[in-house]
Amino acid sequence: MRLLAGRYRTLLTLGAILVVVAVLMWVLSPDRFLSGPNLQSMAYQIPILGLFSLAMAVAMITGGINLSIISSAIVSGVAGALLLKSLVHAGMGAFQMTAAVTAAILVILGISVIIGALNGLIIGYAKVPAVLGSLATMTMLQGLAIGITKGGAVSGFPEAFQFIGLGVVGGVPLAFVLFLLFAVLLSLLLNRTPWGFSIYMIGSNERATLYSGINNRAILLRTYVLSGLLSGVAATIMTSQFDSIKASYGSAYLLQSILVALLGGVSASGGQGTVSGVVIGILILQCFSSGFNILGFSTFLTTAIWGLMLILAMVVSFVRERSVQTPSIV
Repeated sequence: MRLLAGRYRTLLTLGAILVVVAVLMWVLSPDRFLSGPNLQSMAYQIPILGLFSLAMAVAMITGGINLSIISSAIVSGVAGALLLKSLVHAGMGAFQMTAAVTAAILVILGISVIIGALNGLIIGYAKVPAVLGSLATMTMLQGLAIGITKGGAVSGFPEAFQFIGLGVVGGVPLAFVLFLLFAVLLSLLLNRTPWGFSIYMIGSNERATLYSGINNRAILLRTYVLSGLLSGVAATIMTSQFDSIKASYGSAYLLQSILVALLGGVSASGGQGTVSGVVIGILILQCFSSGFNILGFSTFLTTAIWGLMLILAMVVSFVRERSVQTPSIV
């Protein structure tokens, strides 16, 4: 009961913060913040950061971190984009186009999963600390992406592929629907499966989890594969939405994804966190981002504010951990 009470108290607090931020931005810009075009723009922006944040959160719940989610997305996106460009040609029929787009998506997701498995082997089996292991993977992938593209962009994709990031279904952006779908699936996995319970146990006390008969290494491997898969879905949407992919894309998402996870209640040392909290954290950050953009804040000032918010979120996380020693399950 205490765990449930703590969970709902956190969600209510986050919900109240979201309302306060939304009202503040509306007061500062009453004609634009809640306008149709701005809300639609927010719906297009949320999925990419949202999926990266979920990928980061699931790794952080184990007590680790995945610093390679962005570079993984870039490398897999570049590979899928190059394949798509090589397959598409003038005069293609609908079936051929669908097959080409499907092949590109599978390559993006497949490479992301392989990179996730590499992180899982390094962190779970080689016992390298997550921050160092994923940092090494990130550095390697960044160099690989620059080497493949020579610093340039791969662009110009068919409309069938662009529809993933820009298409609308029932008045709602398809990308936003995909984000909600994966958020629900991740919540069910963490709530309703032994794997999900083991993820929280490892984050709470890795040694006790091992002594309880759980294969910690296998759980970590699967968890980082899951993190890689989520970053692959984000890569698919990002490549489609931008109609291009480049080694320098998405660098700001790394800090923001960590910020969203902490803001949403994920513990910096593992064992705590909810998908619903992360989703609310994304909405809070997006309200700030859209409001700052409308108010004309510079990119540098916005980045500084994200850094300050990250510091505050970490302080709050550590203070909360001192008062609550038991894990909070979604």
